[in-house]
Formats: sequence, C-alpha cells, structure tokens
Amino acid sequence: MIKGKAWKFGNDIDTDVIIPGKYLRTTDMQAFADHAMEGIDPEFAGKVQKGDVIVAGDNFGCGSSREQAPLALKHAGVSCVVAKYFARIFFRNAINVGLPLIEADLECEEGDEVEIDLLEGTVTVNGKIYQGNKLPDFLLEILTDGGLVAHRKALQNK
Repeated sequence: MIKGKAWKFGNDIDTDVIIPGKYLRTTDMQAFADHAMEGIDPEFAGKVQKGDVIVAGDNFGCGSSREQAPLALKHAGVSCVVAKYFARIFFRNAINVGLPLIEADLECEEGDEVEIDLLEGTVTVNGKIYQGNKLPDFLLEILTDGGLVAHRKALQNK
C-alpha cells in the first residue's frame, strides 16, 4: 500500500520536463532529485516530500528514452506515479529502476491524499476507489525487489 500527497500534472509530460537534458551529464542521483520536474515546476524538487505521488493525464514520460527521468522522480522522494497512460519506454524504465506506477483515470486535486494498492490495481482518493490496470505479477516482483538489477541479484541468490 502506497500513500502520499498528490502532485498534479497534465497530459504529455515529457522526459525533458521531468529531468532537463542539461543535467544528464552526471550520475549523481541527488543532482537528478534536485532538478526533478524542473522543466514544468522549477520549485517542485524543493516542495515534494518523501512518499508523495504524481498524478497525471495521458502520455506521461513521452519523449526520449532517458532512464534518468524515473530515477529523478524516485530520488526526489516520489513513491508512485499514477497516470491515465504512460509512454511505454518510460513505463519500462520506471519498473527497471524500481519506481512504482499505475495506469488509472482518476479525479483529484493537488494535495489530496492518494492511496495506491498495487496488488489490487486500485487508487483511492477522497474515499472513492478507482480501478486501474493491475501490473502483472512478474513486474510486481521486480518492483518489490527494488528494480531490475536488484531483482536479478535476488534471483541469483535463491
């Protein structure tokens, strides 16, 4: 179960907005976190709290295939991204780095408490339950292990 305050964004949020290209020359995760969502809200990184949730519309994570986009969100403290639809490369990159996400079409306001049940594929806002797309078990296992690299290591240690 994931609970957090909602940060609301619209449609077509691309990876250049999530982490602008000028910050891609580093491997410093704190630098990514410090500039998360800077292209659309320059103050986001200073306001987001650990456990908060991004709620967005269609086509979240479109644009380039940069893995740094979900890494920036994860290291900024975002616990989950809920969107009506994700760009497929962002979707897979998020799973690979261990950033939970769920496709669901819901109504909420910025600051609302959002509760996500990844096992059931539901999102609850203000007492209303929205059915999202439940992730397949193998993707839930990767997320539970903390991402693809951690998952592969866990499999090797069994």
